[in-house]
Amino acid sequence: MALFTDRADAGRQLAARLRHYRDRDDVVVLGLPRGGVPVAYEVARALHAPLDVFVVRKLGAPGREELAMGAIASGGARVLNRRVVDAYGLSEEDVEKVADREAIELARREQAYRDGRPPLSIAGRTVILVDDGLATGASMRAAVAALREHGAEWIVGAVPVSSVETCAAFEYCVDEMVCAHTPEPFFAVGLWYEDFAATTDDEVRRLLKEAGADER
Repeated sequence: MALFTDRADAGRQLAARLRHYRDRDDVVVLGLPRGGVPVAYEVARALHAPLDVFVVRKLGAPGREELAMGAIASGGARVLNRRVVDAYGLSEEDVEKVADREAIELARREQAYRDGRPPLSIAGRTVILVDDGLATGASMRAAVAALREHGAEWIVGAVPVSSVETCAAFEYCVDEMVCAHTPEPFFAVGLWYEDFAATTDDEVRRLLKEAGADER
């Protein structure tokens, strides 16, 4: 049985678990594109906090692109899954080829999503990092590493749904981890949504623009 109608519904449910961050001037909400942005939009709106996008790209293993060997994030942070790299005998050159290709797409998306607006400053701030669910967690780990480098004071990982194990693992990665639901067995993020249609670039741009207008 689905837990959420769609990502907007998931965001409203998640926001209810984050009420203690409402109306704080040090809080910023960051959505992981693309699917995390509609969730983050509802969180930011409920908490009266500014919204931005934080771009992360999965590094798919050559020949098995669906298998994440790591991820890169805004600001140049990189996280590698050494078990995958070693298990498939991948060289540093293999990793670099994929990382270089994904870095180009990461830069394109950052420019496209913001329509020229500069990223929000996160140094010394409380950052609520939102995705539409956690599977392997590679994307969020890369984002957390980048946020640490950018000087975030306090990092909250927040998702509507996750496996118990992945949610628990992130308690050692962030300052606070909020998983609204941890169903067992978990299987996959999309199973818990009635509507899990792909979020488009246009939708990401629209939501960021609307959030900026609300702030003004």
